[in-house]
Amino acid sequence: MRRLFGPFPVLVALVALVAVASPAWAQPQGPGLAQSPPAGPVFLVEAVAEKTVANLPPGPLHWRVEAFPTLAAAQAAAGPLSLPAEAWGSAWLFTLGAPGGATPGGRKLAEIGPAPAPRASRYLLRINRAGGPPGARTPVHTHAGSEAFYVLKGQLSQKTPHGMARVEAGQSLNGHAPGMAMQLTSTGAGDLEQLVMFVVDADKPFSSPASFD
Repeated sequence: MRRLFGPFPVLVALVALVAVASPAWAQPQGPGLAQSPPAGPVFLVEAVAEKTVANLPPGPLHWRVEAFPTLAAAQAAAGPLSLPAEAWGSAWLFTLGAPGGATPGGRKLAEIGPAPAPRASRYLLRINRAGGPPGARTPVHTHAGSEAFYVLKGQLSQKTPHGMARVEAGQSLNGHAPGMAMQLTSTGAGDLEQLVMFVVDADKPFSSPASFD
């Protein structure tokens, strides 16, 4: 499913290879959860893979980002905490696990962590592709878990109560702890293209409106 942050209607599409159960942005689930998108350029967010798991392994967990020649090759190499996906014209494998690992057949691009996991009875692992032209931004929001970013093109800026972080193409960012208010903006000279990895409480709203007040 696809949702665009901007002054345009939501576009809904069937994802043939990956079943995505809910939109990537906050889906209203009670009073006060609806939020208008910011004015200006559209910030695209699209969920490309997800799975729910009952348990996570002990110890620090990192997201591993690997490129594969085809989606079929990524699917064949996937483990229990791996998510194969196609995004931005390439095939990927995203794996949550102990640091230092590598998947045969893949080209390791980044290892991001440790990923702070919330206390939960079950966990949703989700991969989004996101981005937009310079000036595109999300509403201020929170997630019921942690988020990590790998930038393919452009520049990403993330605002949190701790300040502003910026990452360029080829760089990664371990984004925030569960429940932290944040806002993303495309701040480069050209379009932003990024991959975003989540580990959140599967029984809570995926995201909720927030403010920096």
